[in-house]
Formats: sequence, structure tokens, C-alpha cells
Amino acid sequence: MKNKKYIHLENISKTYKDGFRALENINLSIKEGEIFALLGPNGAGKTTLINIVCGLVYSSSGQITVNNINFNKNTKKVKSLIGLVPQELSLEAFETVFNNVSYTRGLYGKKKNKVLIEKILKKLSLWGKKDTILNNLSGGMKRRVLIAKSLSHEPKILFLDEPSAGVDVELRREMWKVIKELKKSGVTIILTTHYIEEAEAIADRIGVINNGKIILVEDKNKLMQRMGQKKLVIDLHDSIRSIPSELSKYNLKLSKNKKQLIFAYDKGSNDTKITSLLNSMQKINIILKDINTRQSSLENIFVNLLKGTKA
Repeated sequence: MKNKKYIHLENISKTYKDGFRALENINLSIKEGEIFALLGPNGAGKTTLINIVCGLVYSSSGQITVNNINFNKNTKKVKSLIGLVPQELSLEAFETVFNNVSYTRGLYGKKKNKVLIEKILKKLSLWGKKDTILNNLSGGMKRRVLIAKSLSHEPKILFLDEPSAGVDVELRREMWKVIKELKKSGVTIILTTHYIEEAEAIADRIGVINNGKIILVEDKNKLMQRMGQKKLVIDLHDSIRSIPSELSKYNLKLSKNKKQLIFAYDKGSNDTKITSLLNSMQKINIILKDINTRQSSLENIFVNLLKGTKA
């Protein structure tokens, strides 16, 4: 049975010498085998939090346990479970892809394993570039090599800090497939991203951080069900000057071209309100041309969470 609190952070805070408080009492549990997306604006504390869990930055207070191992008491053992793909490219520019990945495995005290390295490179579509000097690769391919390096010591946990930065749309979607495959193999994945589409496409749960504080942690699908809205866009046969008083109770919006009525409603609502609206429009002889529905995305929800309003 998978550990419900595979990674557990309790009251993690970080204050720098100049007095800046990057993190404040972070409490967070991440489940084994899930993809957890940490969202937040620039400067929110995402990278600081990841660096603390990876042992690259010390917290000012708080406690971390990973797979029931106390981080402070057994740092080396915890680090051996973790792989990190940082934002910045940190590669041996004049070494080959294969040597870069093999070298990283050695840093963790692991014996050479050419079969494993080949498997990792093939999974990331890098095998054909194994003898290529890093300096000759594109930015997107270099980022793949970073992922290969982070997997070279067979970690159980993978942190991806802005994995799609500098990657084109096609490569980004291929990378999503790789991340999903890693999850299937049992790897727990935590990613930060500015691409809300990325979190919506691959994450199981969403965490939102702002000003060093966690403001929300929730199952992605439940979050979108709870906070998402649908919009009914009604195209009118003829334009109208304003919304008739008979329709005021529906809180409609009139488009700029005066030819559309927009009705927002919760996803969980039934169709009763829509039926009532359409009947009311018929009674006052407003003729419909077309009807479409639109659904709020995770990006809408994220932006409105930061504003403190509902999507």
C-alpha cells in the first residue's frame, strides 16, 4: 500500500540574513507515486521550497520526512532517493551525452551501469545523440539530458523545476508523456511550472503558493469541479441595446457587439436555470441564432485564486 505521506513537510520556514522571509510555516504532504504540481507567480517561493527538500538550501525551521526517514537525521539517505531537474542548465558542455549521464550516476556512489543509461536515454529519445557533445545540442535536448542525469541514480522521487522552460510545444508534449511513464514506473514527481496547461495536462494534485505561503492544495479534478464555471454563450439573431429587465435575475452579460448573451453558472448546477433562461427569452421574443458552452480552465482558476476571487 502506498504511503499517504511519502514526503511530509511540517512548519517549514526560510528567512534569509537580510530579513527576507521566503517561506512561512509550510505544511505539505505529497503522496507516493503521484504527480504534484506546485504553482505560483515569480518569487512565490517555489524554487526555495524545492531546494530545501533536495538539501541544497537549509530551512530556518521545521521538519521534513521522506518515506518515514527524518531528513535532518539521515540527510544522505534521503538525498539518495531524490533526483532534481533544475531551472538552470548545468552540464559538462564539452562532454558527450552518455558521459554526462554516467558521470552523474557516479556522483551518487553508484556503480557503472551501461544498460541502465542506455534505457534512460532511449526513454528520453536521446540514444541517437549519445555521442554528441552537449554544446552542440538544442536547448530542448539539453533539458532532456538534465532529466536523464537526474534519473541516472534511480531515484524514487523526481523534482522538476520548470521542466518545459525553453522547450517548444511539440517537445513539451513529448516530455509530458515521459513524465507520465515515470509515474507508471512508481516515481513520485513534483514539478513547478509557469505553464498552467502543463499542470492541467499531467498533474494529479495542485498546490498553489504565494508570498511564501501555501494557499491551496487539492486534487486537480476536484478543484476544477469546485471552482470552475461554465459559460453559456447565446448568439442572438438580432442585436439588442441592453439586457431586458425580464432577464435581470440571471445576471447575464451582454457582449460588446450586442449580439451575444453570456450566462455563467457553476459546473455542479443542473440544467434547470438554463431551461428557465431560454423559456424567459422565448416569452419576450428574443430569437436565438446559436448556443455554445465554454469551460473555465485551470489557468482561470489559478489567476482568480491569486486575486482571491472565484473563477
